[in-house]
Amino acid sequence: MQYRDLGRTGVQVSSLALGAMNFGKIGRTTQDEATAIIDAALEAGINLIDTADMYSVGESEEMVGKAIAGRRDDIVLATKASMPMSDERNHRGGSRRWLITALDDSLRRLGVDHVDLYQIHRWDPATSDEETLSALTDLQRAGKIRYFGSSTFPAYRIVQAQWAARDNHLSRYVTEQPSYSILQRGIETHVLPVTEQYGLGVLAWSPLASGWLSGAIREGREITTSRSTFMPERFDITIPSNRARLDAVERLAVVADEAGLTMIQLALGFVTAHPAVTSAIIGPRTLDHLHSQLAAADTVLAPDVLDAIDAIVAPGTDLAAHEKYDTPPSLLDPSLRRR
Repeated sequence: MQYRDLGRTGVQVSSLALGAMNFGKIGRTTQDEATAIIDAALEAGINLIDTADMYSVGESEEMVGKAIAGRRDDIVLATKASMPMSDERNHRGGSRRWLITALDDSLRRLGVDHVDLYQIHRWDPATSDEETLSALTDLQRAGKIRYFGSSTFPAYRIVQAQWAARDNHLSRYVTEQPSYSILQRGIETHVLPVTEQYGLGVLAWSPLASGWLSGAIREGREITTSRSTFMPERFDITIPSNRARLDAVERLAVVADEAGLTMIQLALGFVTAHPAVTSAIIGPRTLDHLHSQLAAADTVLAPDVLDAIDAIVAPGTDLAAHEKYDTPPSLLDPSLRRR
């Protein structure tokens, strides 16, 4: 396992991080399975575990908490907040009112007195940067969080938050967690240059592109990934963006075979090769999934392999840009772009 600096924090984290989104009803992973996955991940050298309050409405955090009991100090523990936790309109977002409550709830579910990295799951356009950063700074000073970061922020929002922290003498985001894979390279255009400029650690989610790069999805095969059952539109190959993904996967499979790699090794090796990326977050549902992904822990792609990938999916290109979750609100809501 490789280890890298988490931005400028001085904290060392593994180049593969364990994501816990599938723990609980989302991935149907039981407590015993989750504990076994965490045991094997820690044994392999992974030291960063990432979860969120909204994963199975808190169930993931509870399962992680039970699995890490007695070995908290060996783990860089990260969770997230701001996504809706109920139908109550104030049980979401980046307000001081909600973040204080949300963190206390997360700490209770995790069974810990602090988290190492607390992340704003999505930018909240209804809340000012000053409001959110002030609350996070106070929670940091109270010892409940060590650092805080953002997740899936557009580049301009990352910059704005850095300026707001500076201008208001507040602590700043030290990490960003964006979607990044061979099939979703849009962050190379703006986000990664910004994170490098400001010295942010980058924790890349969905490096296997929701299973497209797992090796299980190929031309002529029935698509049976877990996500295809509750997000079928992402795997309907009559949709042009999905057809483009499948065509790219077929060409990438040839590159992987010629390099003597699995598709998973190719995909994870690509993400961790970028100098701006700290860790790729893997999200196994089973021990078999974990072991297949751990095989990529020390994968280093040769320049000719990276060049071949660039020829298939050009740098800065998203094959499914609508799945990035960082689209400015004014592009989604007509009322925000009309007088």
